[in-house]
Amino acid sequence: MAQATFDKALVEAIGPSEGTALRIKQAVLVVTGIAMLAIMAQIKVPVPGSPVAMNMGTFAVLTIGAAYGPRLGLVTILGYMLVGALGFDVFQSSTAELNGISYMMGSTGGYLVGYVLATVALGWFARFGWDRSAPKMALAMLIGNVILYVPGLLWLGQLYGWDQPILAWGLTPFVVGDAIKLALAAMFLPAAWKLVGKARG
Repeated sequence: MAQATFDKALVEAIGPSEGTALRIKQAVLVVTGIAMLAIMAQIKVPVPGSPVAMNMGTFAVLTIGAAYGPRLGLVTILGYMLVGALGFDVFQSSTAELNGISYMMGSTGGYLVGYVLATVALGWFARFGWDRSAPKMALAMLIGNVILYVPGLLWLGQLYGWDQPILAWGLTPFVVGDAIKLALAAMFLPAAWKLVGKARG
């Protein structure tokens, strides 16, 4: 019974649900999601007490995963990766000189793998209604961050050697910013569901 109640991600509960109209909606969502990922990856917000600015790319990845569900989220994040692989400047630190496959195989490669895994994970959590509750959404975001960081740190260790300060490079500077993004997502998606419910009412 619970599965029947919580079997849709946010975008699946809005607009057409079958036929050609559904396919058009999905195509628009994929294109919009890729654009959102590219834009958010370039946004950096200073965080008091943190040595690095908060990048909104991970917020977009995890939020799109939860809002889109596992399948559409996966298509969107893979589309984003394909655009980046073709050489477009859509990643957080890519430049005109360093982009495409060369960038993806560099120090951020593991995190890009984590993006894909975390997107699918957040989509599955949404299937079970975790995105409708602030505490559950916060927990889902925490798990998503762990899924994102594990391949990222493993990649850094293999690339530069485990004798290097891998955690200091790839984890601890981002903890404060990630905590803020976790709180934002925990409020945003449940609030969006409430708006959907009011619109239907």
